[in-house]
Amino acid sequence: MQARYLIFFQYIGAKYSGAVKVPPHQLHRKGIQDHLEDAIRRLRPLNPVSLSVSSRTDTGVHALCNSAHFDLQRKNNKPPFTEDILVQALNFHLRTEQIRITHAHRVPDNFHARFHAKSRTYVYRIALGIPSHSLLPLTDHDLCWNLRNTELDVGAMREAAALLVGTHNFSSFRAISSDMPFKNPIKTLDVADLQPGSSFAHAHFHRNIPIWEITFRSRSFLYRQVRRMTGALVAVGQRRLSVPQLKDILDAQDSQAYPQGLAAPAHGLFLTRVDYRDADLQLSQQMSEEQLPSTGNSED
Repeated sequence: MQARYLIFFQYIGAKYSGAVKVPPHQLHRKGIQDHLEDAIRRLRPLNPVSLSVSSRTDTGVHALCNSAHFDLQRKNNKPPFTEDILVQALNFHLRTEQIRITHAHRVPDNFHARFHAKSRTYVYRIALGIPSHSLLPLTDHDLCWNLRNTELDVGAMREAAALLVGTHNFSSFRAISSDMPFKNPIKTLDVADLQPGSSFAHAHFHRNIPIWEITFRSRSFLYRQVRRMTGALVAVGQRRLSVPQLKDILDAQDSQAYPQGLAAPAHGLFLTRVDYRDADLQLSQQMSEEQLPSTGNSED
């Protein structure tokens, strides 16, 4: 029988061409989806492998928690893999990549990882007083945006962030893309919060590095919306942009109104959560009873 799985996975995005698969002519740098589908194929399923990724992060963006669903039918009428066996088997085939499956759920056949997501949470990490990224500890290299500034106007940034919370037309904060005409620019931003963070090596480095984290949560985001909001908030913190000017950009509802060169770089951004309603993840009792423990070779 065929089973549908929801997997949650992490990755360091520096070496990958974003979360989704790349066209065949660009295979010099694969997407995360390409590697995940390769790993699933090595389990030798009967059905064609097709992964649906919930959150299509850009090149260089990282994830502590992204998600995707796929269907898998084993040969010889073998029962579906248990979640734990599936995680172990996929991670075995991903062991040379900076990609890890953290957990998996068997889900109903009509479940969709992208469309059933009720919220996505991103965290942007900013390191202060670092004129060159070569001065960062290795544990933070390419995992934050290093600024020369030793401090930011946090009060003004929080005031500006509060303007972004709620339901707005975010056209000014989306980058131009081929699917732009088909995407509704009206989004509800539930959280835009600025809090102190810490270096991943804070207890083992010779000096303290001030880290700030900006958290954004919404059901969905427009193309590069988080990086453009972050860049604008940092510009407010650097006093290069005033709070009223940021509001003017939002109110313009025009991607051309966003100042050139202001967007934050990809490498400071982490997708940290994709949340679902428990009810959407529940199998029927009958299907639960059909999911028997798997035995034998995990790659069959």
